[in-house]
Amino acid sequence: MLKTGSHIQINDTTLRDGEQAPGVVFTLAEKVAIARELAGAGVDEIEAGTPAMGDEEVEGIAAIVAERLTPRVTAWCRLSETDVDAALRAGVKHVNISAPMSRLQMRVKLKAEPDEVAARVTRVIGYARDKGLEVALGGEDSSRADLRDIGLIAGAAAKLGVFRFRFADTLGLLDPFSTYEYIKRLRDETDLPIEFHGHNDLGLATANTLAAIRAGASAASVTVLGLGERAGNAPLEEIAVALPRTADARTGVDPTKLMRLCDLVAKASRDSIPRAKPIVGADIFTHESGIHVAGLLTDVRTYQGLDPALLGRRHKVVIGKHSGLAAVRSVCAAVGLDLDGPVAARVLARVKAIAKTTKTLVPDARVRQVARQELDGAEPRDMAPARAELRLHP
Repeated sequence: MLKTGSHIQINDTTLRDGEQAPGVVFTLAEKVAIARELAGAGVDEIEAGTPAMGDEEVEGIAAIVAERLTPRVTAWCRLSETDVDAALRAGVKHVNISAPMSRLQMRVKLKAEPDEVAARVTRVIGYARDKGLEVALGGEDSSRADLRDIGLIAGAAAKLGVFRFRFADTLGLLDPFSTYEYIKRLRDETDLPIEFHGHNDLGLATANTLAAIRAGASAASVTVLGLGERAGNAPLEEIAVALPRTADARTGVDPTKLMRLCDLVAKASRDSIPRAKPIVGADIFTHESGIHVAGLLTDVRTYQGLDPALLGRRHKVVIGKHSGLAAVRSVCAAVGLDLDGPVAARVLARVKAIAKTTKTLVPDARVRQVARQELDGAEPRDMAPARAELRLHP
């Protein structure tokens, strides 16, 4: 079980699992830049790639090792001595050696039974340890495995001094309740520290990771923006910000560094951050609803669950179809335009009409223009075509 105030390791695999997202290719310069930002943000470990992919991948991992960053730099290896040799060429001191845990994957990938996999784990990890590497055992497809099989294989690895076991929900099949039970029961099968690696196929990777930590996992495997295969992985930014609030745990991640990191990864992956993306989306601290804005303007705690200052951000009030008098008055008061009740009501009615016509937000400058017209007693101008209003937006 999680102890109050526990430090949870944040192990980032953006440069390995994240780059496995369809169509994502990081250049060497981008890999190094992302690694630097991860280190600056305060992650504990960077899984820098898969050396067995070839010389170019080895070069990229070696370049990150050469940066001498604070986080541990690891390489991902299959259950093979040749993969270990490739990792050695990359210059890493730590490797994640992955083995299938479900009998389905054992039989399909290795044509082996659990005792045979345990013997192979002993051989390959023994080889890596003899070469001076620190080793973590990765449990591929752990969520479909018999925990007794995991116990057998992890036990063989533990005898060789591995420092961690990675429980991978490789297909993203778990829910938070089953995750909690799996990890809690796994504590009876192994004394190794547990890292949870969750995929997001059911949209539950963040919730599952938090549940795993509550049950006793001490490390979270994540990617920036949840980048990864299929539906991706647990997002670093969500786990880092949610952990202190939902599990009374702490990490070394600096939330104010997350926007810069996420922007960098989004650019390198040739994608954009969804506006409603939790933690780092452009709109998550933006308010249009009249009821919400009125409350926020009186006391931010009424509709503020997460303080934007934590992320180096601020609330933003926007004007649109759902705005109320408080928002319109606030926008105008910011430039010294004081609106009494009847004038504010007329301005609001006109602004709402513009929003409905254009099907978008109304810029503050346009709201103030309408307010000045009403204060001066000018005749309201005719509604321009929607495209004219749209051109007012930056």
